[in-house]
Amino acid sequence: MGINATLIGQMITFTVFILFTMKFVWPPIKQAMSEREKRIADGLASAERSQHELELAKEKGAEHIREAKAQAAEIIEKANRQGAAIVDEAREEARAVAEREKAAADARIEQEVSQARAELRRQVSDLAILGASRILEREVDAKAHQKMLDELAEQV
Repeated sequence: MGINATLIGQMITFTVFILFTMKFVWPPIKQAMSEREKRIADGLASAERSQHELELAKEKGAEHIREAKAQAAEIIEKANRQGAAIVDEAREEARAVAEREKAAADARIEQEVSQARAELRRQVSDLAILGASRILEREVDAKAHQKMLDELAEQV
């Protein structure tokens, strides 16, 4: 009866141990494992969401950079166009001022030439009167012979 009673005692002890373990030890271990599994799953899901959000943020950042570059290029192009327009406008204004000054100078020159011609005609008339009065040895009346003096001045 030695081996059978010992074997039956061991079986009863092992069965009590298994029941005790299943009743008191296994539920906290199982709960801890399920909590850990849930935390790991939540962490993985959170990491996946974070990765997705990071990719979205990178795409948005790249889009903002593209938009900023496009705006900068547009601003630079607009500034270049404005600069060219200002230069053209200044060039046209300078050309107009130069033309006005040239026209004014031409008018002054024409006026001075006319005055010089008139003065020369007067001097020629005076010389003609002086020459004629010396030739005739008498004085010629300028008012009486004005038409003749004007014709003489035009011929000279």
